[in-house]
Amino acid sequence: MNAPEAGEPTSVLEAALRRFDSAVDALEGAIERRLEVERQEAALAQQLHVLGADRSRLADALDGAQARADRLDTANDEVARRLGSAMETIRAVLAAQER
Repeated sequence: MNAPEAGEPTSVLEAALRRFDSAVDALEGAIERRLEVERQEAALAQQLHVLGADRSRLADALDGAQARADRLDTANDEVARRLGSAMETIRAVLAAQER
């Protein structure tokens, strides 16, 4: 075996340490990116939950408004029927007085 030159073991060790540091930095970067993705996913999940709750609330409000509209339509029909009947009664009374 050849004896290593004077600065060679140190430079090999330094190169290995640089590669190790670079790998650790890359790993830390990947971990940070993954954590950021998880934070974003959690924020999106929260927004989805809020939107679902809003949708349910709005659906309930729409159901209530539709029920009220149906009641108003029914009341409108009844008022129209009664007005028609009252008008016919008034016409009949007026016609009887003209005779």
